[in-house]
Parts: sequence; structure tokens; C-alpha cells
Amino acid sequence: MSEQEHALPSGLGSPATPASSTPWLERRFQLSARGTNVRQETLAGLTTFLAMVYSVFVVPAMLGKAGFDTSSVFIAVCLTSAFGSLLMGLWANLPIAVGCAISLTAFTAFDLVLGQGLSPAVALGAIFLMGVIFTAISATGVRSWILRNLPAGIAHGTGIGIGLFLLLIAANEVGLVVKNPGPGLPVSLGAINAMPALLSVVGLAAIFGLERRRVPGGILLVILALSAVGLIWDPAVTFNGLFALPSFGGEHSLIGAMDVGGALNALVIPSVLALVMTAVFDATGTIRAVAGQAGQLDENGQIINGGRALTADSVSSIVSAGLGGAPAAAYIESAAGTAAGGKTGLTATIVGLGFLALIFLSPLAGLVPSYATAPALMYVGLLMLGGVRKLHLDDTVDTMAGMVCAVFIVLTCNIVTGIMLGFCTLVIGRLFAGEWRKLNIGTLAIAIALAVFYLGGWAI
Repeated sequence: MSEQEHALPSGLGSPATPASSTPWLERRFQLSARGTNVRQETLAGLTTFLAMVYSVFVVPAMLGKAGFDTSSVFIAVCLTSAFGSLLMGLWANLPIAVGCAISLTAFTAFDLVLGQGLSPAVALGAIFLMGVIFTAISATGVRSWILRNLPAGIAHGTGIGIGLFLLLIAANEVGLVVKNPGPGLPVSLGAINAMPALLSVVGLAAIFGLERRRVPGGILLVILALSAVGLIWDPAVTFNGLFALPSFGGEHSLIGAMDVGGALNALVIPSVLALVMTAVFDATGTIRAVAGQAGQLDENGQIINGGRALTADSVSSIVSAGLGGAPAAAYIESAAGTAAGGKTGLTATIVGLGFLALIFLSPLAGLVPSYATAPALMYVGLLMLGGVRKLHLDDTVDTMAGMVCAVFIVLTCNIVTGIMLGFCTLVIGRLFAGEWRKLNIGTLAIAIALAVFYLGGWAI
């Protein structure tokens, strides 16, 4: 062994090792050129998989509240995550996993279906349209134009508001925060001494600790532990087996159930555009952050294979709609894998293969009670509040408009309403501040369209 090989960190091996032992993987993922090997990429992929696998329990639970069949959603989440991650890995060669986005799942379940009264089929049609528009603007460069021209405050405010929305949804689901039956404020403290509320708070605190210690799959461990507690003490939680052959048809199947025609409705289109805008800022920011951590930015600060990466996550939403799942996006949990050394698409490929294997474990979805997934929702919601740091505090009009957007998303329980108020207050604020030159045509057009939509009484 040469001195150079001795100098390498333990476990990394020689740069030539991957090429000699796995020539196809070396050529496909450029392992040596990026300073990694098969072992390192595999470990990184498993780390990312453990960090985001909680989605196969959380997404079905959320959509189940809106009338979706949870077993079908479980399979859809697995297939969507597998497709998106494999596409990102094999085509874009980046260590970024894709899955059904928790924030956009909340939008689908609690805004489109439960809030606006759309059927699950029409909601899936809206997701399909969102995916088509998202893919078109990603492939044509419009996505980059939107990022350059739309106000940062509204973009970050939308993420913050959805985070607050997730917190409210999870807290209400376990009875920690309930509708106030008497006079006063609309919500009040629920039965905090009841098992669901107590376990949720303990589970959230446990996630804090495990994530602080960087325990791989900490969120999943908490979900499994609380599910075990439920299986022992909660008669509503029953064990119905571990393995099952996936069913892609049948009475409750959601594959191909989307109603695109029903989604092509003037009342639904604003929600489709809100999905697109949320995904544009959220997913793009995630891809850039993870690619940067993995060292996959070029000399100009642009994402290597960025066009393919942006297209991969948008195409995944089209596929998800056809399968009966929620909108897809790049997962920020991919950062766990890049922190473990992931630098190539092999990391994402390992994640995709993991989700394919999970398809045969669908009975597990029915074993997870709401108080087991609520801490994960709360934690994701809290993480999204970190968007406050990204607000431009020196631009008070932009910042305040962003906060208006965030607060009214949760106060009205409607994401489009929050976005509308954010845009309108931004435009009016700029005019009164004498900063009309900071406005652009895109911002004005969106603000006017949303204002007309609401003032005309067409909003739901």
C-alpha cells in the first residue's frame, strides 16, 4: 500500500478502489472524481433513508383524515419516493432524495380537501396540474426567473406560515389544542393529561434530544417507540401483520384516480398556483442547500446538473398524482446523508431502493397512531420557522409583508389567503413608502389577480 493510501481517512479507501471493484458504479456516478467510494455512498444513503422514512407513516395519516385510503397512500408514498430518488440519483447524479413533501401534503389534505371540499380525485388532479406547471417552468428556466423576481419576504413567509399550520394541525390532532366551545379566543388548551397529548409532547422533546445527538433515524425511532406504547396500552392500536404483497388495484386503489378535468376549475386554479409557488421556493432552496453541503456547486455557485435536479423533483409530482400520493419535493433530510459523506447520485439511489423494499411492509402503516406521527409533524413545523432568519430585516416592507403572509396562513387555515394578503400588503406598502421602483411586473400581476379573485367573491 502506498503512502497516499495510508494517508486517506479510515473507510474511504483508495480513489482507485471503486474503479477496480465496481467499474459500472465508478463510471456512472464518478465516484473517484468526487472523492468518494461505494461504501461511503451506501452509508450516506442509509442515513438519508432513516432520516426521511417517517414520511411513509406521516403522509398516509394526514391524507387519511381527508378520506384517502391509507394503505393505497402508503404504497404511493413508497413508489413516489423511490421514483424521485432514483431519478435524482441516476439522472442528475446528486445525493438528494425526493419524497412526498409534508408541507404540501398538509395543503392537499387540510386546505384542498377538508377546507375547500374537493374530492380526493380532484385534489390529485390539482397535484397533477401543479406537477405539469412545475416541470414546465423548471425545464424552460422560468423557475429561475420567478426566484429572481418574486419577493423574498413572501417566499419565506409562506414557508413559515406552513410551519405554523403544521404545528396547529398536529396539536389539534392529538387534542393538545382544541376548538374553544365557549366565548373568547377560537382555540384553547385541550386535555393535556390525556395519553395522546402527553405522548406527543414527550415524543417531540425526544426528537429534540436525538436530533441534537445526530442519532440516525431519530424521528423514526420516536415514531416506532410511541407506536409500541400504543400497541401495549391503546386498544385502538392492533397488529395486523408485518408483510403484505402490494395491491395496485382494487376498490380503494388511488392509481389513476386523479380528476384533471375537475381541477381545471377557476376556483381550484389559484390553489394549484399556490402549490407551484410554495414548491418553487421550498424545493429549490432545499436542492441548493444540500448540493452546497455536498460540495456540488460549480465555480459560479450554480448547482452541478442543476437543471436535471430541478426537473427531477417536479416530474416526481406528476408521477405521485398518478399513483395517488401527495406533491413531491426534495427532502431537506438529505443533508443527513451529505453530512455522512454522500457526494454522488449513488446516495439517492440507495434511498430509492430502500423505499422500493418498503412497499412490502404496508401493514405497518395501520399500526401507527396519530400521537406517534404528531411529534414528527410538530418538529418539521418548527424547523420551517427557521425561515425567519432568511427575512431581509433591513427591508421592513418586505419583511412585514412576509410575516403577514405567515400569520394569516395559520389564522385563516388557508395558504392561498395568506399569500394573497402578503402580496397585497407588499404592493400597497411599497407605494406608501415611495419604493414603487422595487416592484416588478410579476409581483404586481400576482397581487392584482389575487385581489380580484378574493374581492369578486370567488375564493372558497
